[in-house]
Amino acid sequence: MSQNEQHRRIPESKESFWRAYKELPDYPAFTGNKSTEVAVIGAGIAGVVTAYLLAKEGKKVTLLDAGKLIDGVTGYTTAKISAQHGLYYAPLIKIAGEKQARLYYEANMEGLKFIEETAKELDIDCDFSHRDAFIYSTKDATVKLLEKEAEAYQQLGIDGGLAREESELPFPVTEALVMRNQAQFHPVKFLTGLVKELEKMGVDIHEQSRAMKILSKKDPVIQMENLSHLSCEKVVVATHYPFNDFDGMYFSRMSVNRSYAIAVRTEGKIPEGMYISVDSPSRSIRFTPGEDGEKLLLLGGDGHATGQSSVDTMEHYENLAKFGEDYFAAQEIPYRWSSQDLTTLDKIPYVGTITAGYENILVATGFHKWGMANGAIAGRILTDQIVGRDNPYAALFDPTRPKVKAADAASFLKDNASVAKELVSGKLKKASKTIDDLEKGQGGLVKVDGKKAGGYRDEYGQVHLVKPTCTHMGCDVAWNDAETSWDCPCHGSRFSHTGEVLEGPAVKPLKKLEGGI
Repeated sequence: MSQNEQHRRIPESKESFWRAYKELPDYPAFTGNKSTEVAVIGAGIAGVVTAYLLAKEGKKVTLLDAGKLIDGVTGYTTAKISAQHGLYYAPLIKIAGEKQARLYYEANMEGLKFIEETAKELDIDCDFSHRDAFIYSTKDATVKLLEKEAEAYQQLGIDGGLAREESELPFPVTEALVMRNQAQFHPVKFLTGLVKELEKMGVDIHEQSRAMKILSKKDPVIQMENLSHLSCEKVVVATHYPFNDFDGMYFSRMSVNRSYAIAVRTEGKIPEGMYISVDSPSRSIRFTPGEDGEKLLLLGGDGHATGQSSVDTMEHYENLAKFGEDYFAAQEIPYRWSSQDLTTLDKIPYVGTITAGYENILVATGFHKWGMANGAIAGRILTDQIVGRDNPYAALFDPTRPKVKAADAASFLKDNASVAKELVSGKLKKASKTIDDLEKGQGGLVKVDGKKAGGYRDEYGQVHLVKPTCTHMGCDVAWNDAETSWDCPCHGSRFSHTGEVLEGPAVKPLKKLEGGI
């Protein structure tokens, strides 16, 4: 099959299956100068749940989002609500100890329970269902890793264990590890229901309202892109990657990865459980109820560090499509999407006071690909902290936790060495094309008057030129052909082909250059 024939089976539209649900109304942009008790910046699961819980406590809340509500990572997830996070608990016991590892499991199970109970209480039909979750291996070399993780399950009292014989996968597995009674749902349906409840509770909701900076740590004032200001007693930054990441040096404490997903119509048997592979390249497998009662197979994985794919990024979708064809008799791919995930030094999210001395500014970030249960429990932790109530998980997730273990230090050095390498290599990378070389729908580095520029020729033939330097910390961005975006390999900022910010931590667009044709 030729490359063009391959690409034809992948839809041009980049919309996720979840975002195809259009029941959420539009909300006005924030204007003027106003005040509130608590400002929540970011309307994904962590931000919306936090706003909901604070409103239930009687707080005056303003919810802000730079784009459309629920259009960030939460709208582009695989939407598993699970405490099974790959090979996680055996390493976590070593890093944080048995007590903290058990707390992490319990926190995620409480997050799952919150979603389930809230959906019932508010009568939100979000396709919630309990499912067993499996990690599986297809190679003999990784069996021991699963056996070690199974021992951690037993040590922590986790309901699960080795379960190769329970695999429903249409290919041989060398071993599998199950965690019982996990769940899956439709995140946009769930959060749409919560947002409508926020309206009833009097929460002030604004979208297309980008926060640029927080002017004071003691008495926070949020400066918006349109120069409006919001004064508040507390600020919760739930923007996936904190836009104020210099407070607490978050840019040096997290790594950024991008992964891919497709929704598949198939004549093959679709597993009832949720699966994720140990082996590389990663594969995530689950189903979702589609329209008219059909079942769609969701396949995800093929991840890489953001802006550092070694192949044409469309190939990642092709790899998932081939996996679906080879093992599940995939017939059609109506949806494709990708998402970005942040991992902290010790793989435990940062939830709480953003850094020492900034008690009125709180953060929720670094969910390590598992933001559904973690995002829900983050809302609980943040609400308890703001209202002055103890929370059993606060110390575990505290962003200012003091201990840096050897593993953390090694991760810190590795990640920041990679950033330094990308900063230098990006500056040395030369443009090999001219504007005339760009075909419709094609982008990349081009030479313009002897200088390097980022160029993209749209479907009408117009060329858009930008300076390919990230406005966050000056790294050179890389072209992502699958998403028609400019991606920063240092800290994960993403920009549209015309330079507008798609994902932070950057808040300013790429500089547009003269010469677009």
